[in-house]
Amino acid sequence: MIEFWLAAGLLLLIALSFLLIPLLRGRRAQREEDRTALNVALYQERQAELQAQFDDGVLTPQQLEDGRAEAARELLADTEGVAPARVSSLGKALPLFAAVMVPVLGLGLYLHFGASDKVELTAEFSQPPQSLEDMVSRLERAAAAQPESAEGWYFLGRAYMAQNRPADAARVFERSATLAGRQPELLGQWAQAQYFADNKQWSEKTQALTDEALKADPKEVASLGLLGIAAFEDKRFAEAIGYWQRLMNELPEGDQARAALQGGIEKAREQLLASGAKTEAAPKSLASIKVSVDLADAAKASVLPGDSVFIFARAVSGPPAPLAVKRVTVADLPITLELGDVDAMMPQLKLSNFPEVILMARISRAGQPTAGEWVGRSQPMASSTRELQQLTIDRPDTP
Repeated sequence: MIEFWLAAGLLLLIALSFLLIPLLRGRRAQREEDRTALNVALYQERQAELQAQFDDGVLTPQQLEDGRAEAARELLADTEGVAPARVSSLGKALPLFAAVMVPVLGLGLYLHFGASDKVELTAEFSQPPQSLEDMVSRLERAAAAQPESAEGWYFLGRAYMAQNRPADAARVFERSATLAGRQPELLGQWAQAQYFADNKQWSEKTQALTDEALKADPKEVASLGLLGIAAFEDKRFAEAIGYWQRLMNELPEGDQARAALQGGIEKAREQLLASGAKTEAAPKSLASIKVSVDLADAAKASVLPGDSVFIFARAVSGPPAPLAVKRVTVADLPITLELGDVDAMMPQLKLSNFPEVILMARISRAGQPTAGEWVGRSQPMASSTRELQQLTIDRPDTP
């Protein structure tokens, strides 16, 4: 901020110079005009003396003319180089008034319309924070200075969660999600904060937020993790394992969160065994089908790398809702992955609950799993199939 005000002061001095230099020059011209007037008066006085001496007979006509010529030469010498008199209608008061008002008005307009708070915040963020409280304070002022920035509110919400202030975090995550168009990752963060703000009590609001997030993005990690936590707390250990396994599938190798998730899955397994649950509920007996998905040459020219690809399994005899689904993009093809009980959208709709399924892959530029431009379908198969299945997206998707 010191550099900013020094630069502003320098610019102010330059602006004032345009007002004050002409005024100072005017004073110098006035002094020159005053000296010229004095010289003219002395010349006239000299002329009068010469005429008086001539009238008294002291000077001859020739001496009178010589004296007048000498006086004229002296006058010319004294006034040589003097600039012509300037005519100004502004006077002295107006430039002085302007010189005072320019900095006053400039400062007032800057404080009203300027961004001194943002300049100060920028200078602060260039230095590392001294503590978490210092960082939170900066983020609060940044969000207040830019209330339409979804990113500012998001980072403030993360900071509040680090301070164990979930209620405040839920409030700012809501603001961020509203500004950003309710993006899935923001909805997941909002749901997570709301769950802890409600003292780990699952509510309709939290359920609605996770449903909305996973509907838009079945791989949204915060929602998957939260649903696993809620299921574990409610002693629904099989569901917790399913959600956490889905989350594990989305995390890259080496991610530090994988170790914690694996520990949670192992605890849930122990609880399942201790409760005498059937072995089919354990992860080792979960149904899973491995499928390789590719794109036919006929479709390659009419799709874009960023188009969504929904790969899912559907019951041959049963509800139309997918039993397991994963989402990738055209750029990821060809791809090999697994569809299983851990990818179920709802606990009651799993591969293991239906004897026969078909596999489908749909390309949707609009990101809608129910309608798109191209589709591929398999023949019916047993949900217990272990062989790798080949699926090609090769036909236009018609209603």
